Amino acid sequence: MSPAVGYQPAAVPARVATPRTYLMCRPTYFTVTYAINAWMDPAIGVDTELAIAQWDQLRRTYELLGHTVHLLPERPGLPDMVFAANGGFSVGGVFYGARFTFPQRADERPAHLDWYERHGWPAVRPGTFTNEGEGDFTYLPGPDLVLAGYGFRTDRRAHTEAAAVLGREVVSLELVDPRFYHLDTALFVLDDETICYYPAAFGAQSQDLLARRFPNALVATEADALAFGLNAVSDGRHVVLSASAIDLIDRLAGLGYQPVPVADSELRKAGGSAKCCTAELRR
Repeated sequence: MSPAVGYQPAAVPARVATPRTYLMCRPTYFTVTYAINAWMDPAIGVDTELAIAQWDQLRRTYELLGHTVHLLPERPGLPDMVFAANGGFSVGGVFYGARFTFPQRADERPAHLDWYERHGWPAVRPGTFTNEGEGDFTYLPGPDLVLAGYGFRTDRRAHTEAAAVLGREVVSLELVDPRFYHLDTALFVLDDETICYYPAAFGAQSQDLLARRFPNALVATEADALAFGLNAVSDGRHVVLSASAIDLIDRLAGLGYQPVPVADSELRKAGGSAKCCTAELRR
């Protein structure tokens, strides 16, 4: 049927990019020799040189988009240090440090604290409860709100501590599927007001909460999530995400965002993609 006379398609909103500042860590010592999430299998070989090349592409992508990237010096014996988002979480110029769940990653913690302190950040050491930084915390500037995951890596009691340290409301979200062990594998912030998430990664009460508070969210599919499409980084216009998330890439483009696909095959063998590699520095 032909459109009626005078019909105008719905306008796609103009998306605006905001320059960001990121912290990343080169995967010089990246490998998979242990399994601490559902994606890791030491029996599957890892090509470290390819991982470095993929990481370099990701870093250059941010810089080409106009963002600033700082580097956290890598340390031998810490193969997961490439996942810089897990070392802490910053909002309003304050850094809240991580306390890792597994001993294999515990020595990453002082490396992050040292970097932030040397660069003039008020760095708050966590209390006794585990939290894995921006892996389980994310920030929405519009409502000045922190979303926080728990259930696998971060203790819910750390959310109360984060709220006090950061001076923001923290909304707790229960993760129930071990494939999506961090919040940043199941949800990401698209712009100041909008999130994208995969509902089945969350418990029933958290699904209800997300539906109520974010009625305009982009709801992702299981295929999107399994392709690590939600482990994405957005500046409000450009969305850097796994090239494997084909359906999500198409949907984002249809909503006026500009998807920027990146290769991540080696990094995904350890359970991470673009966002896991990227800590945002929010001054």
